[in-house]
Amino acid sequence: LFCGFLPAKAGERRRAIASDQDADATLIYFESGQRLAKSLADLAELLGPRPAVVARELTKLYEQVRRAPLDALAVHYAEAPPPKGEIVLVISGPLLPEPVSEARLDEALRAALAHASVKEAAQSVAAELGLPKRQVYQRALALAQADGDET
Repeated sequence: LFCGFLPAKAGERRRAIASDQDADATLIYFESGQRLAKSLADLAELLGPRPAVVARELTKLYEQVRRAPLDALAVHYAEAPPPKGEIVLVISGPLLPEPVSEARLDEALRAALAHASVKEAAQSVAAELGLPKRQVYQRALALAQADGDET
């Protein structure tokens, strides 16, 4: 998603970044060398440690490309002198959550079932782990029945 130049003023820049943060796409910004460190700091704070690239002077003799998570790029450019030339920021879309293992799901459900109904346990675990409620409810039912059979 090409977003153009980030605004120069901090408040406007942060609002622009916030409006782009939920886009399920790679974000592309132009930025000036003088504002790069501040923009990267805002991007890192609002977008988290997404993989990113700072590219300078693309297609030219002195082309430079630096790849790192946003927070590392923010630290680097805060300590370095402002780069010269045309700068393009390319930022990965939102990182996908790591899959939840069946063992982790069962552990969370057993803990929740110890003090809540199947429905309440499934709702809270689904919200906590970011899983579909139906899937978690089905597993909670199976665990509740299995635990009931063992007693």
